[in-house]
Amino acid sequence: MNVVQKWVIRHPVRTKRALEILPGFTSWFLILFPVWGSFVVPNLVAYYIIAFSVYWFYRSMTTAALAVLGYFKLKSYQVYDWMADVKLFPDHKKIHHIVVIPTYKEPLTTLERTLEHLSRQTFMCKNIHIMLSFEDREGDPAREKAKTLLKKYEKLFGHVWITFHPDLPGEVKGKSSNTSWGAKEAKRLLVDEGKLDIDYITITSEDADALLHPQYFAALTYHFLDNPARYHTIWQGVLLFYNNIWKVPLPVRVFSSIASVMQLCVVTRQDRLINFSTYTASLKMIDSIGYWDVDVVPEDWRLFFKAFFALQGKVTVEPIFLPIMADAAEAQGVWNTMINQYEQVKRWAWGVSDTPYIVSKWINSDDVPFWDKTIRVFRVLEDHFLWPVNWFAITLGALLPPLLNETFSRTIIGKTLPQVTSGILTLCLLALLVIIVLNFRLRPRREGRRIPILTPIWEVLEFAIMPIIGFFFSALPGLDAHTRLLLGKYMEYRVTEKV
Repeated sequence: MNVVQKWVIRHPVRTKRALEILPGFTSWFLILFPVWGSFVVPNLVAYYIIAFSVYWFYRSMTTAALAVLGYFKLKSYQVYDWMADVKLFPDHKKIHHIVVIPTYKEPLTTLERTLEHLSRQTFMCKNIHIMLSFEDREGDPAREKAKTLLKKYEKLFGHVWITFHPDLPGEVKGKSSNTSWGAKEAKRLLVDEGKLDIDYITITSEDADALLHPQYFAALTYHFLDNPARYHTIWQGVLLFYNNIWKVPLPVRVFSSIASVMQLCVVTRQDRLINFSTYTASLKMIDSIGYWDVDVVPEDWRLFFKAFFALQGKVTVEPIFLPIMADAAEAQGVWNTMINQYEQVKRWAWGVSDTPYIVSKWINSDDVPFWDKTIRVFRVLEDHFLWPVNWFAITLGALLPPLLNETFSRTIIGKTLPQVTSGILTLCLLALLVIIVLNFRLRPRREGRRIPILTPIWEVLEFAIMPIIGFFFSALPGLDAHTRLLLGKYMEYRVTEKV
């Protein structure tokens, strides 16, 4: 045991608080560095901005290339006959799938739509078991919805179970604790009482608004049976926020479109892939690590790292290139929809609160290969720490040193800094063009009216407001989350308004 490990063990509270401060401190330092640095070390600021521009160019080109690759894989997975391959496995009928749907104040129509799509699976629906995990605090409306859904859908699946998650001491209200409750109940009913073999059961955490592709469980079954490391694997589909894309205001539509195409890139790069929102794992693995943590808001990345460190770094996330259609943030009225989108992104950014957990596990996990855990942790910290920084660095960074320091503006590097960074970032427009084209091919067409000839041109021009969207729907909520963690103002899980 080294000195750092001893310190972490002896001072867990101080260590946790220091690691909570670190992301916000880093973000604010990098954001403000071009301001105060322009007076003190303007040359260093210039090199920092140029380096960041090159980094952003690399990320942009990589994103575009991987998104194109992901698009073609998405198309091929949708036309492939997965059930034909599944039937080649002699034990395929032993496979059962549990789907846990945590829900709180979701409209009945949303839940009906989700179950309706699940009933269209090409895999045997009698081997699919639905756990609708309501929150007990929702009261009578939840019970009325439960009765309606049970009456309508219980005969279409192996089981449709209803549970009401109570408010328990030590738990944080939210998806993680609700999913954990529902998963444990499902395991009790299907394995402990139902006597099915846990080795042949998967469990899916599905958002209440997520619509799984009809071939999802067929493809999942094939990947499960074909994978020798099935008990150390999490499977992730491609999340696309297109369910209501034409109902939301322009800024939310553009943000959701970009986020959807980005998912193609994220899922394609398996070395960086971490499960998100709606995903599947073996019940055996989930049971062995003690299910989802009940005392945290972030649930998906926390589950990955809990499994990763508990199983000596052997856990991987395998992509399934089938679309999972989800709702873009929406509420009653344009302004409330904007707030909804902001709060959703802030909740995603609150995943940075996992930093103390992840870093502490990295320090203390001697049984995990050093480079495996280091690369994983570094990439997560890179994504989280730079979340609020990216927009400021690429949008304002190059303008500040010449503007704030007149002496520096007369130097060669001061005169050329804006031109150099502008040239680099202009090349990134190629990546944006790829995103626009892929979005145009993926996004559902408008219904109910004839499309004017200028509509495609207008849809391209929509992306001109990306700098504004990037600030209000990425940088600002990210900085909000980092600052709250820095100041110890902890977030509770806020359920966004449902329409």
